[in-house]
Amino acid sequence: MARTARRSWPWVLAIVICLATMLGHNLSPSAGADQRQAPEAQVHPLPESLAAWEDSAQQGDYFDQVQPNGVGYFVWSEFPIQVYVGPATASNDATGWQQAAEIAIQDWQPYLPLALTTEPSAADILIENRKPERRSGERVRAAETRCSDLYVNDDNRLDHRCRINISPNQLGNQAHRMASVRHELGHALGIWGHSPSETDALYFAQVRTPPEISVRDVNTLKRIYQQPTRLGWPLPSATE
Repeated sequence: MARTARRSWPWVLAIVICLATMLGHNLSPSAGADQRQAPEAQVHPLPESLAAWEDSAQQGDYFDQVQPNGVGYFVWSEFPIQVYVGPATASNDATGWQQAAEIAIQDWQPYLPLALTTEPSAADILIENRKPERRSGERVRAAETRCSDLYVNDDNRLDHRCRINISPNQLGNQAHRMASVRHELGHALGIWGHSPSETDALYFAQVRTPPEISVRDVNTLKRIYQQPTRLGWPLPSATE
């Protein structure tokens, strides 16, 4: 499906996305929220790249580690997914940061259609070189992904927006920084869970030798895109 314009939503669903981080995501009801009915959860057609994907060796996946939420699974249905990369926090690191982010985007490109945009307002996913916000009682994070914006686009379809924050003080070399962006982008593309295997890009911890996107990562992504979601479907009219 082609991209459509976004417009602001002056109210929120009875269920809203309140937090999504590396370690998971929570949903909570919004007090006093508009009770307008959400779209029915349905399965979208697979994008061509995932439909064509086959794992002849049957290496498996970690779909059982992925958590659905109040809107179903975080699935994109309008392509290409627009990605914005913010500037480096340190001026002397601009080239390294931009390169790390763009390579990570290219790594996911064979599996889902992605396109860089220079306009933050046009982005579905924003990747920023800034410290993740620290919340009371939580440990300091080097990176996090939040998909906290729900809105209705001009086709009256429920849509979402994600923001990735990668700390400029993250430990490790350029390879580790690329791996961090790659990992967080995997979350933003729909993998809301972690792999128990350190050979997968969505492994829950940083490892000495960062892995590339694995067959298991893609198998998991494909299974997610075969699941029902409320995202991308039109809201019912007030008379329905």
